[in-house]
Amino acid sequence: MAGKREEPQRDIPRLPLRLGTELELIAEQLRSLARAQDRLHDLYEAVLGRNVDLPVVLQLIVDTAMELVGARYGALGVLDEKGEYLARFIPAGLTEQERANLAGVELPRGRGLLGHLIANPEALRVDDISGHPDSAGFPPGHPPMRTLLGAAISTRGTIYGDLYVAERRDGQRFDAHDEALIVALAGAAGLAIDDARLYEQTRLDAEQFQRLLLPRLPDLQPFAAAAVYRPARAPGHLGGDWYDALLVPDHACAAVIGDVVGHDLQAAAAMAQIRNMLRALLYDRRTPPSVVLAHLDRALQAITDNPVTTACLARIEPEEPGSWTLRWSTAGHPPPLVFTPDGQARYLHADPDLPLGVDTTQPRHDHTQHLPAGTTVIFFTDGLIEHPQQSIETGLERLAALATEHAALSLQDFTQALADHHPSDGHDDMAILALRTPRT
Repeated sequence: MAGKREEPQRDIPRLPLRLGTELELIAEQLRSLARAQDRLHDLYEAVLGRNVDLPVVLQLIVDTAMELVGARYGALGVLDEKGEYLARFIPAGLTEQERANLAGVELPRGRGLLGHLIANPEALRVDDISGHPDSAGFPPGHPPMRTLLGAAISTRGTIYGDLYVAERRDGQRFDAHDEALIVALAGAAGLAIDDARLYEQTRLDAEQFQRLLLPRLPDLQPFAAAAVYRPARAPGHLGGDWYDALLVPDHACAAVIGDVVGHDLQAAAAMAQIRNMLRALLYDRRTPPSVVLAHLDRALQAITDNPVTTACLARIEPEEPGSWTLRWSTAGHPPPLVFTPDGQARYLHADPDLPLGVDTTQPRHDHTQHLPAGTTVIFFTDGLIEHPQQSIETGLERLAALATEHAALSLQDFTQALADHHPSDGHDDMAILALRTPRT
């Protein structure tokens, strides 16, 4: 309309756009929290599931921290017993080149900003590392870092170590949301580490208890003897594997290896009881192994409620000068492996009798094998060869090949090599007893 004055256009706030941006930020934070929850759940599952030991837990914590906040680098420092310096440092995120650049450089001990976090175990968020008054700089070859976020990890009220992340991948500074995530992770890490340490201690205690139940081999001259026991990887695993060897009055060497069914305190106690009963029977009765096992089976049924047990009992008896006879009886146990001086390894397969604790009315049988001088007889439990992805026959073949490969070693080193390179998956404990007849 003519003569009407035009109103100047005003800048209208773009409220929908700004609101949409804020909603997107909130949505991203929610997604981040969901990822954090998933990662923390995975961390708990890994530890509570008893599938990992402490070093793996520490690495898992660092990796989780980096993923939660999108950090390029991460590390976890473990304090010494007095809590004064870092006795251990687990870095993550370094490239191969960055690791090569730091070759020969001593790992951080807790100076500078890391020392600040030790002295002040509170969350630390730094936007410019070099500008912080406690910064001590970086050693030569260290990748450039500007931003840092750290939090203390405590277990049972004691500071265990510190968790650090540095440099967000998107180039932004760490914010309050990142800090909350790292603090939450540090709290969860304390529980996970405490549980992993208890798991480790339980495993060590169980292994020590098991070893105390097993005998030290006596002097068996003129025979050479060696034995090794390895516990299963499971925490608190108390197995029923056992062995024993002794010289008996008729100049023979008696040897036995067995496995009580079960992986608990009852199995370990039964193992000790059976071993002691058998030792008395072996020394008192100069009878074939089958008769001794039959006596043992009846005694166990009459005075104990021990679980089913497999065993292989043998006697190496003098034959004529320079040769020996192996006489053995097996109660559902894997066959002995014989390695002769000419380099031949073969199993003494025989139809096994029933395990102990099944049926005392069934007969037991003896088997014999001539042994030249210098022959090695290897008794073992099934934990040495069992693997869920291979047959028992394959495990036996691999063990025989392993014995051939390490035949030149001393008897003690030989048994250690068999245990170190065993063909099993390690789910069960394993025992090996090796006897060698005199070479002359």
